[in-house]
Amino acid sequence: MVGSSHEALHRIFQKDPALLTRALQRVLHVPFPEPHEIAALNVDLTEIEPVERRVDTLLRAETDEGTYLLVVESQGKVDDRKRGSWPYYLSYLYEKYRCEPVLIVITQNSATARWAAQPIRLGFPGWHSLTVRPLVLGPDNVPVITDERQAERDVPLAVLSAMTHGRGPQAAPILESLTTALKTIDPDSAAVFVQFVDSCLADPQAKQMWRDLMTAIQYFWRHPLAEQVREEGREQGLEEGREQGRAQAKAEMVLRVLEWRGIAVPEHVSERVATCDDPAQLELWAQRAVHATCAEDLFAEE
Repeated sequence: MVGSSHEALHRIFQKDPALLTRALQRVLHVPFPEPHEIAALNVDLTEIEPVERRVDTLLRAETDEGTYLLVVESQGKVDDRKRGSWPYYLSYLYEKYRCEPVLIVITQNSATARWAAQPIRLGFPGWHSLTVRPLVLGPDNVPVITDERQAERDVPLAVLSAMTHGRGPQAAPILESLTTALKTIDPDSAAVFVQFVDSCLADPQAKQMWRDLMTAIQYFWRHPLAEQVREEGREQGLEEGREQGRAQAKAEMVLRVLEWRGIAVPEHVSERVATCDDPAQLELWAQRAVHATCAEDLFAEE
């Protein structure tokens, strides 16, 4: 299970290494050569001295133009200590592997992105001994993907979009389009992406909506976050009790999705949903709640 947004932001590139080169080409418009092989490397850069130095994710990309080391750093806030550690990382990796290192910084914060993009110049003015120019992926350049078809064409990029932009008014359409796209890939990969997004959503409302959406398409029950729910159900020991609990949870989820999307819920709709004990019916309503324009849309064609 991914425990923090810091981990998720760089581990998504371990899950799909090719996403990183696509992001360089399509988002940052860097003419990075098309790799024919990408491999993950040891991230530990510690030398004999007892000083721990570790990059977040390190990938080796084999291309027709040569071998590159892609150094991915997840950055949550401004940290001027990186002026020393990032040049060290690149110099050490070049000395060890004798191939070109490329520093990519990913962040969810616009101010941090602007700070990270500033070149690091070491030496005296006019004659710098070393210059480091990070490539930065953040909310100002990662695309906002709200179209379902676009999300389906590149699910990992849609996941990165949700991880980077999952707050504010644009969160709902981003998460909704990603929910649809996740149904088009294998369940195991989808479950991993679900964790990445869940770890990066700092907005409590967006996080709750995401979990509600995942419950509606059954991915929540593959998610480690649901293990406690399952364990509590097993402790009750009665299948009937578990089914009642799940029905109640789904009913609450349907109403929360409508509320989160700013749709007014009349009392008669709230009562009908809350008193329903049919899991299949509640699941159908949950799916309709994602796209409904009014509360009565839940009961369309009924």
